[in-house]
This record gives sequence, C-alpha cells and structure tokens, in this order.
Amino acid sequence: MSSENENSEGPAGVEPEQLALIRDSVRKAKVPKAKPRTWRGAALAEELPVARVVVDKGVLHLDRYFDYAVPAELDEAAQPGVRVRVRFGAGARNVRHGRREGGGLIDGFLVERCAESDYGGPLAALAQVVSPEPVLDQELLGLARAVADRYAGSLADVLQLAVPPRHARAESRPSPPAAPPPPAPDPGSWARYGRGAEFVAALASGGAPRAVWTALPGPQWADEIARAVQATLASGRGALVVVPAGRPAARVDAALRERLGEGRHAVLTADAGQERRYREWLAVRRGSVRAVVGTRAAMFAPVRDLGLVVVWDDGDASHSDDNAPFPHVREVLELRAARDKCGFLLGSWGCTVEAAQLVESGWALPLVAGREQVRGAAPLVRTVGDGDLARDEAARAARLPTLAWQVAREGLKHGPVLVQVPRRGYVPRLACERCREPARCRHCAGPLEARDSGALGCAWCGRDEGAWHCAECGGFRLRAQVVGARRTAEELGRAFPAVPVRTSGREQVLDTVGGAPALVVSTPGAEPVAEGGYAAALLLDGWAMLGRPDLRAGEEALRRWIGAAALVRDQGAGGTVVIVAEPTLRPVQALVRWDPVGHAVRELSERAELGFPPVSRMAAVTGAPDALSEFLRSAELPPDAEVLGPVPVAAMAAGRPRRPGDVPPGEHWERALVRVPPGSGAALARALKTAQAARMARGAGQQEAVRVRIDPADIG
Repeated sequence: MSSENENSEGPAGVEPEQLALIRDSVRKAKVPKAKPRTWRGAALAEELPVARVVVDKGVLHLDRYFDYAVPAELDEAAQPGVRVRVRFGAGARNVRHGRREGGGLIDGFLVERCAESDYGGPLAALAQVVSPEPVLDQELLGLARAVADRYAGSLADVLQLAVPPRHARAESRPSPPAAPPPPAPDPGSWARYGRGAEFVAALASGGAPRAVWTALPGPQWADEIARAVQATLASGRGALVVVPAGRPAARVDAALRERLGEGRHAVLTADAGQERRYREWLAVRRGSVRAVVGTRAAMFAPVRDLGLVVVWDDGDASHSDDNAPFPHVREVLELRAARDKCGFLLGSWGCTVEAAQLVESGWALPLVAGREQVRGAAPLVRTVGDGDLARDEAARAARLPTLAWQVAREGLKHGPVLVQVPRRGYVPRLACERCREPARCRHCAGPLEARDSGALGCAWCGRDEGAWHCAECGGFRLRAQVVGARRTAEELGRAFPAVPVRTSGREQVLDTVGGAPALVVSTPGAEPVAEGGYAAALLLDGWAMLGRPDLRAGEEALRRWIGAAALVRDQGAGGTVVIVAEPTLRPVQALVRWDPVGHAVRELSERAELGFPPVSRMAAVTGAPDALSEFLRSAELPPDAEVLGPVPVAAMAAGRPRRPGDVPPGEHWERALVRVPPGSGAALARALKTAQAARMARGAGQQEAVRVRIDPADIG
C-alpha cells in the first residue's frame, strides 16, 4: 500500500484503518498451508527415478520399504537420508495417467535411489522433500534395523527415537569446523584400578577395549569418563557417553569442558530444548563434534568414526525407553560396539547381573580396584538388624535406632548428613518369617503373593501354592515386608531443632548442597551431591526396598544403597553409613564389604540355575484375556519356549498419571511371560513380531491391543 493510500481519508465520520492493525489481523489469521503437489503428469528423474522410503507408520505389518517415483523437479534434493513426505493408503484403484494418486500425507525417510522398482504396479510420486539435510545414513539405518529386530518392533518406531524432530532455524545455521584431536591424557585416577592405565592407553592408540568398570566411591568418576573420552579423541575417533539423567550428564559435561575446552563436545538431553538439541545433534551428524554426552535418546547419536561407547549406571530404570519397542541403552551400545568394532565401557559404583554376565562370558574385561584401594575410598558401614531394633527402646518409640541418632548427631558436627528413605507405595513381598528368604513358586520360581481369598499364588505362572515351606530353613510362617518412611523428615526436624532439614524427591530434586551441617532427607536416586562429601548417611527401612515383588529387588536395593554411600566421605575422614536392615542378608553383606561384583556374580549363578534373565531371554505379553489367549495360540513360538501364566495385571491406581504400557482405566488385562534358553532369543523375537504383524494385518489390533515387550525391566 502506498503512502497516499495510507494517508487518505475514508467516508465521513469513519476513521482510516491503521496498517499496523491490518498487519496484526493478517498475522493472526489461520491461513491453511498449501498441500504438497501430487505431481500429476510431471516428468520423472532421468537417473534412478525410484525412491525407496521408510514411512512413519509404526505398525509391524507395514515394517518394510515402499517405492515412490521421483519427479524431475525433486531430483537434486531427493538424496538418500533426507526427510520426505509421501501420500500413503491410496490403493491400487486410484490411478491416473499411470500414477497412483490420493491417500494421506505422512512423513518418511528416503533410504536409497534405485533404477527400477520391485513393485510391478504404478507408483505414487514423492510429494515433498521436507529438507535437503541428510539425517539418516546407512550406519544409523542398520543400527535401527538391528534394534527393531532384537526388540520385536518396527523400524519406524526406532527411527522416531533415533532422529530428533526437525527445527528449521537450527538446520539453516552452519555447524562450526571440526577441531583438531586433543593430546592424549595421562592415566590420572585411572591408575587406581587394575589395568586402568592400560585401558586409557589402548584407547589413545586406536584400540577397542571392552570393560566393565566398578568405580570407586567419590566424585572422580566423571573425570575418569572424560579422560577416556579424551584418549579416544586423541586417536582421531569419536566417543559417546550415555547417563541416566540430567544431573550426571551435567557432571560429565563439566568434566569434558575442563578437559577438552569449549565447543569440543555436544550435550543431548531433553532439558536443552528442541532447537538447541537439534543444533547439537546436527553438529554431531555433520562431523563438527566427535564427543557426545547425553541421556537415553543419545544412544543413537550419529558419531563419526565411533571409537568408544560409555554407559554409566546401567541398572537405572531411566536407561530403558518407555516407548515401543522399549530398547535398553546397555543393549543398544553393545550392538554399536559389535557393529562398529569400537571400545565399550560400562561403569557404575555397583554392578548389575548383566554386567557380571558380560565379564563371565569373556565379552568384556573387569576394571576393578584392589581391596586396599576400596577400603581407603569407602566409608565405614554399620548395620542395625531386627534383633537390635527389638532391644532398642528408642527405636520402638521413635522408629529410628539409637545408633542412627548417635551417628547423625556426631556427623552434624562435621558436615551434612544424608538420610535415604524409600518411596511410598512399594508393594510388600512375602518372605519367610524366620530367615527372610523370599517365598517362591515351586514350579517356575516366581514370587508368591497373597490372593484376596487368603490363598497363596504365583505372580508369574498363576499356580496356587497350598503347602509352602521355606527351602532354606524349613519354616512355615510368612511375613510381609516393611513399607514406607512415615514422615521421617518431620521426626528428624523435631529431634534436631537447630539443624536445617532439606528434602530432595519427586516434587523437588536438589542437585547439590553446601558443606555446612544439615540433614538432607532424600528418596533413592534423588540424593544431591554435598560439597566435600557427606559426614554420614542413614539408610532407613531397608526392608521396604528388599521386599519389593521383583526379581531385581536385592540388586536394586544394593545399587541404591551404594549410590548413596558413595557420596559419603571415606572412612579415614570419618565417613560413616548406618543401614537399617537385617545384617545377614546378602545385599546388606555386600554393602558392608563394599563388594557389588561378588553380589552380582552370585546372583548370576543362581539365576542360571533357576533359568532367570539375563541367562534366559524373556518376553512379557500383555492384553485383554481373550486377545492374549488368541495371540499365544497363533504365535509359532520356538520349541524350547515356556509360557508362564497368564496372571492378572494390577489395575492402575486412580489419579495416577498413565505411562506407556499401563492398563487402560476400567479394563482388566492379563500378562503371560514367555521364557526361552540362551540362543533362542532371536527366534522368540521373530515369532512374536510375526504374530503381532499378522494380527494387525487382520485388523484385530485395532479392537483389542496386545503389547509385547522383550526383556522387560520389571517381571515381578
């Protein structure tokens, strides 16, 4: 509009419109975007006129590539790896001028260009190249395919986890040039571990060592990971570090910045926001950055010339994805290490049974410190069992033993004291009243539970148990374990009125606390790091964690206890840990001796004897009773497969947020466990995937869902 029109007067009594208001109204108007062209009658590309596309349809019976014609106008942009939009679902009847038309627009990735199509009918044309930026190379595509096959999922679902959403502004900005390799580091604190210095030297020389690392307590673990990354970068290769949450990611990030400088590594976490995360991911994809630290989704980061993958604290539940096909970080990084022939480092203060299996099989070597080093770095651990509580008048009155009060009072003279209390809502598990051995089914060794009728039954296979007796001591009486913390923070506040009490948990998780005297009450996994370390720690209500109806209850309890105790000062500096649990139990003894590896090795041998994971492979199949029964009948399971159950699935509590995989409100579902011996895991995944795909192709999956999860983290 010209200036004359802008200043002209309208009809009498009417004010002239202001251009600012017009622009504002146009800006707010919802103008529909033009749909991509159908390219009817358009000329095709002269060379390689067929595009092979993986479409974003996460259903198993469509888990394959689809061929599309490449219009000449899209020839240059339609390169392998780019994002495209295609029309899908038109059917063979809707054909005009030799081209298939119609169908809904969906997203996809162009995998490759071909001269001819295997499909004999007419092809639809690519509707649009969303961006010329190649985001899916053959290496990432092969990894995604392997993960989909291992977890009985679809390639499209894995790619949704592997490739972050596009952000146009981040994509339009160039990435900085790649920095030269840094110098190789000295071993530093890696010298505390047997073969630790050799591990760092092997990375710096271009080797691919595989190790399971049991870290010593203290804050040095982040710097030790940074040294391993620097050694890998010095060899001209890339490194990838995956941690369970944002707090440990921030610690590794700080250690890498101190060791490498600014701009030498990328941080891929959900907290970064979509634009920054995509910008960092593109810098990795383009080769500008060779080192990555991030949370779960970073396990697919497209690092160039990958030389090392690191996973910290693999027992944390955050490493298992909540979205189909539910991959686990440890398993994915094992796949990457095998496919890329790169180094592998699995580190933790504790040791999972899966980590012990990697060492026992010879796939990885142990990186552990000698007993003298462990004793010098660990705090003193003292126990309070049932017998002590029964004789303790203060414990009966205040629910906390006298020893815990004394240790807390003495520790507060020198610094903060950590108090770990279990989360509310742990379900009690039945155990022998005399020796506390968990009550298990005689048929499948699953955990026994009390039915509403009062009878005992197995939570895995559903069989009734009418004549239980303890296999360890012969006892016939059962007990339920202790549950809950019951206002521990308020009781401590009344006992120590002059000391500040801080809490860290679901509502607010603290990252760090100062070195001044204070009581820090935390739930497991939310413990903040104290400046200079905690003077003492109280681990309360140990039965609440040991009594969970889960195969991993003992392993998880020990992992949580060691994670809290590792934040306490060493014994030489007066650091003391008090755990309220029966001292004769294996996880408690492992904490007292600070021997997580020995505990994991013994757990592994017992699981091998009973046929438990990870020695066996297991899948959980969940759904409505009729749909589940029909699915199990139709699945061609391996001959050595054993079906346990089905048993009812607990209904979701009212008001609780739904998570992926939860039973829909108002519905009654059942779960069956399918167990196979070693060597049959791939056959089990194929059988379940084939049965699920056939079911979806028939349309049955739209009425009654059946969910399949390979190697579930929680099997009871």
